Amino acid sequence: MGKTLLKIENLNATIEGKSILKGINLEIKEGEVHAIMGPNGSGKSTLASVLAGREIFEVTDGHVEFMGKDLLSMAPEERSREGVFLAFQYPIEIPGVSITNFMKAAVSQHREHKGLEPLSPSEFLKLMKEKKELVEIEAKLANRAVNEGFSGGEKKKNEVFQMAMLEPKLAILDETDSGLDIDALRIVANGVNKLKNSENATLVITHYQRLLDYIVPDVVHVLYDGKIVKTGGKELALELEEKGYDWIKKEVQV
Repeated sequence: MGKTLLKIENLNATIEGKSILKGINLEIKEGEVHAIMGPNGSGKSTLASVLAGREIFEVTDGHVEFMGKDLLSMAPEERSREGVFLAFQYPIEIPGVSITNFMKAAVSQHREHKGLEPLSPSEFLKLMKEKKELVEIEAKLANRAVNEGFSGGEKKKNEVFQMAMLEPKLAILDETDSGLDIDALRIVANGVNKLKNSENATLVITHYQRLLDYIVPDVVHVLYDGKIVKTGGKELALELEEKGYDWIKKEVQV
């Protein structure tokens, strides 16, 4: 069993005074894939945003440790350099900035943080070529501005490519499957699976079970009304698909 990467204890968070997360407890170890499922409005994306450091949410209680460090005290860019990666549900466009230049700056910052020498231009291009092939991203995408004019599927593929380049310790995929057709879903999932190893971990946040046909989780958690109300193996996702979220609702109310 690997070391603990992420430890969340009694995490509570609000937005504009409204309570969204109501005591989340979660531990993720190296080499694990965890899935969080739940109905819309249960707090799934809020959890991803709080872990990434989005300031619109206020943490009112609890603490989060990432590799033994206090994650909540870090600025978002520091969390990224430490090895936390968030793939957004709706990736943003950055007009005028090519993906190549964007990734060069990001990779340089991450290497500097780890005390590594910057890559030479030829080393960087070699790395980009390797990672593009790994995640099956078309060469033409890398020459365009970040996400500008991209389809939903292209944006998601680009995020997996960024993940491949940065090699995070913890990748958080926030509803990466929303709006994807089966081909794009397969490419995104294959990329995620190829990047998995015994020293990193993935947290997959999804509404539907279909993504978990491609990215098979070790542990499935059900988030309902800001709390994790059920945890199990991958069969729990199939049970949810079959019975729907009303089943959880009834169980919680019993």
